[in-house]
Amino acid sequence: MKNALTIDVEDYFQVTAFEGVVKRQDWVVYPSRVENNTRRVLDLLDEFSLSGTFFILGWVAEHYPGVVQAIANGGHEVACHGYGHELIYNLEPHVFRADVRRCKALLEDLTGVPVLGYRAPSYSITNNSMWALDILIEEGFVYDSSIFPIVHDNYGIPGSHRFPYDIVRPGGTIREFPLTTLAVNFAGRRIVLPIAGGGYLRLLPAGVVLWGMRSVNTAEKQPVVLYFHPWELDPDQPRIKARLRSRFRHYLNLDTTEEKVRSLLGELRFDTMARVLGLDGGNGDESRSATRLEVPLP
Repeated sequence: MKNALTIDVEDYFQVTAFEGVVKRQDWVVYPSRVENNTRRVLDLLDEFSLSGTFFILGWVAEHYPGVVQAIANGGHEVACHGYGHELIYNLEPHVFRADVRRCKALLEDLTGVPVLGYRAPSYSITNNSMWALDILIEEGFVYDSSIFPIVHDNYGIPGSHRFPYDIVRPGGTIREFPLTTLAVNFAGRRIVLPIAGGGYLRLLPAGVVLWGMRSVNTAEKQPVVLYFHPWELDPDQPRIKARLRSRFRHYLNLDTTEEKVRSLLGELRFDTMARVLGLDGGNGDESRSATRLEVPLP
């Protein structure tokens, strides 16, 4: 079974954990490492002969267009991560529309290929921002990968569907590929554990993540999504002074991330998200679900 390999392309200083101490207008001041780190990811995928989906920040595309072109020239899918890495539920709808429209146009101008997919900064499509789905549909996006069916202080829709499904809105339908979780029974309770990647991959042993993903593939017969950031393969990145919790979330186990990613790439089958969903030359049989959810307006 093929799984979706995804990379969120942003620089180390653009993450939500540091937004309280790093102002967006100062992004140009920080020494960028996104070009070298992204090329490091591309080399890694070449080593395993894999294609992936790169959700690229519009700011990165505007300032480092060669990164986008290198990704596209490598045969990978280019998708949208918004322009300014702003949490959707903190935005007015018209501001969000301008953000995704700007990013989508930048990416399509650089590649000449329609952008089908979107992933929200820090998975910020929640119950308080479901209106964003309507805007994504209107702006021509075919699928989204922003909903994390867990409890978290910054994101998540607990209890939402765990596998690819269609979300039906008044203006149309968009395919959702939620971030992967593993459902386990513990002390008589059903618990949903995040195993999709990122900080969870850095926190957990690689064997645990691999076991969880294989369980989803074999026991539940569903594809998983793996995500990570280029900065997570860069343990030598500059350190930013921030709150202890923010530094813990960002810098935890950076020195072991590449090794963990390698172990997953060597053990599981991966492809772009569009192909796993059957939207770009793949049949999508492994990921298609009959589930169609009517998600009401808030």
